[in-house]
Amino acid sequence: MNLVWTVPAKTTDRQLLRDVGPTFICRGLEDLKNCGKPVATTPPQILATSSTPRQKHEATYVDFLPESTLRDSPDAMATYAVEVLNQGKRGAGLSNQAKVSLAHTLPPPTDFQAKVSSHGIILHWTCPSEPSREPGVRFVYRVYRSLAGAAERTLIGDVPISDQRDCLLTDANFEWQKTYEYHAETVTVIEQPGRPAIQVEGDDTPDVRVFADDVFPPAVPSGLQAVFSGPGQKPFIDLIWAPVPDADLAGYNVYRHEPGGTPARLNTEPVRTPAYRDTSVETGKTYLFSVSSLDLRGNESARSEEASESVP
Repeated sequence: MNLVWTVPAKTTDRQLLRDVGPTFICRGLEDLKNCGKPVATTPPQILATSSTPRQKHEATYVDFLPESTLRDSPDAMATYAVEVLNQGKRGAGLSNQAKVSLAHTLPPPTDFQAKVSSHGIILHWTCPSEPSREPGVRFVYRVYRSLAGAAERTLIGDVPISDQRDCLLTDANFEWQKTYEYHAETVTVIEQPGRPAIQVEGDDTPDVRVFADDVFPPAVPSGLQAVFSGPGQKPFIDLIWAPVPDADLAGYNVYRHEPGGTPARLNTEPVRTPAYRDTSVETGKTYLFSVSSLDLRGNESARSEEASESVP
């Protein structure tokens, strides 16, 4: 249990303190009337000297609860307070009291991994068998993402712990060509009728770093049709196909060849719409056409099925 408190800077008669004595860490299963036997004692602190400016001081302590005290029940709570003493080991009484749940937490997964795919960054780990639990208690894995080196983190989602062996979560709301860090933690959720659920977070996995490198081409175009037009004018063949819906689509390439030949690209710049007019056709020849799609980073899909058309 992580405890944080502000060290008092003044005495009860408003005199500034330069130092304080030891601090008692107090814990009980009910409201505390006094500290009783402290679970720990932190050493004295120097708050300021003649050469250092006075500033706000925070102190911390991590309390490891005995396994025998843990209970998966909404009513099972531990109460904490601290009592700061002066150098004469006299105090002004307990601090405010903070209550925390005594719910068990599960260990984090040991094989948490991240892999980039065309559909997003896939987070994968092995789920344990669902632990036995009290009614109204459930366990989830919670996954967070942050930009590499940044403190701010974004919740990706929760994955319930069940009898499934493989746990998967796909992050699709990211930006390509950036480096991200992911970690997972276990959370015990205790439902309380008529009250908000109690959520107790367990330990985190180590951060897994991944570079979202977009090397994945867009979808292959489909539905290509080729139609000849020409009587009374210079002959041409119109091509149309179904648009590719990829968000980072940059355009299309159009390829043509004669039977037995090698496909060659007709366009010099990406074709922005799913249509193309080939005006360089010759009378008496048959042509086979195909199209591919391009994304903004230059990844090109495979070519579509071919469409054939003849020029009379």
